[in-house]
Amino acid sequence: MDKFIRIGVDLGKNYLQIHALRADGSAMSRKLTRSKMRAFFARIAPCRIGMEACGSAHFWARELVAMGHEVVLMPPAYIKPYVKRGKNDALDAAAICEAMSRPDMRFVPIKSADQQAVLMLHKTRELMVKQRTMSVNALRGHLAEFGLVVAKGISRVDELLELADKDASLPEEARETAKLLAAHLEGLDRSIDAAEKKIARANARSATGQLLDRIPGVGPLIASAITASVPDPGVFESGRDFAAWLGLTPRQNSSGGKAKLGAITKQGNQYIRKMLVVGSRSALRVASKHKGPLAEWIAALRARKPERLVAVALANKLARICWAIMTTGDVFRQESFAKA
Repeated sequence: MDKFIRIGVDLGKNYLQIHALRADGSAMSRKLTRSKMRAFFARIAPCRIGMEACGSAHFWARELVAMGHEVVLMPPAYIKPYVKRGKNDALDAAAICEAMSRPDMRFVPIKSADQQAVLMLHKTRELMVKQRTMSVNALRGHLAEFGLVVAKGISRVDELLELADKDASLPEEARETAKLLAAHLEGLDRSIDAAEKKIARANARSATGQLLDRIPGVGPLIASAITASVPDPGVFESGRDFAAWLGLTPRQNSSGGKAKLGAITKQGNQYIRKMLVVGSRSALRVASKHKGPLAEWIAALRARKPERLVAVALANKLARICWAIMTTGDVFRQESFAKA
């Protein structure tokens, strides 16, 4: 069997480029078709394989781990500094092979098929929510051309459709188009509800998800997204590292021993960050009716900061609480945010 120290794999849809390093320092570069990927790695001795954490990476990682290999995934941004001049698949594979050898490299935990299925539900729901927003805006824009306008809010769509149905001056083509959009919105609402029920059922099967669901402002949607996106919370050294991964920590521009902090970085997982901010706003609406350390912290921050900043700061704190619970397995203490 061929023996290699480590192998870098640049993934593609139909072709995959590998860069393999032998013990004597010599390297081998080869392009493989998708159908020959398994056969190549089945006839080499178990070794360490690195890939970018991109499309199909988790699938191939699970396949190669089943063959006995050790697989590590890396964020593409961390590999870019190791790419030599020029850009092609062979250079990318060589950069992956070099990056995976760095002692300070951070790796992405491999997701299971079940975790990817839950994330697929989340992404599909997010897509349908965007399509619903687009459809509502299209309906509002079209009917505004005929003088039919209602107040903002998705709950006002029925009122707008009723105006369109009763307006005798509205052309028949416009009336039929409005009905088509209304039917499309009804279908999206049913699909979104079905996706949310499936996510809630998946979260109910997760012990960690049930623990996160007890945190105020989190709920089953956020709990499910976090547990599916973070297979191993131990990759983060602290709750702050987890919050930084979500882009909820201030951006630094420090030099000369002087710390300069700006707005949050907005890097990392945009989906979870957005939902945490929305969840924190929900918690803020009822915070004045609660007592305990968390409620007192919110009240003190509200006294000196704007409401939007408080919402982001609370999202940061919720992220740290989520990491602590995932790491220790403790239950959120309800007395820290109990009803007054």
